[in-house]
Amino acid sequence: MRRFLSLLFGLSFGAALGALLVAFFSPVTSAEFRENWRQHYRRALAAGRRASSQRRSELEQELSDLRSSGS
Repeated sequence: MRRFLSLLFGLSFGAALGALLVAFFSPVTSAEFRENWRQHYRRALAAGRRASSQRRSELEQELSDLRSSGS
């Protein structure tokens, strides 16, 4: 358990340090940086929603097929 916590702490510390270095040495302003991250987040969220909706439709169709063949 101690090794896992050490690993988790190391990964968290590394991610925070990396984010800090990117923020300080980025060639864009902080406002542009935040806007870029918002755009990427929105695109990823929209893609996830589309994939979820598509998969839900596929599963509903499969369930409908199974119910109609079972009756």
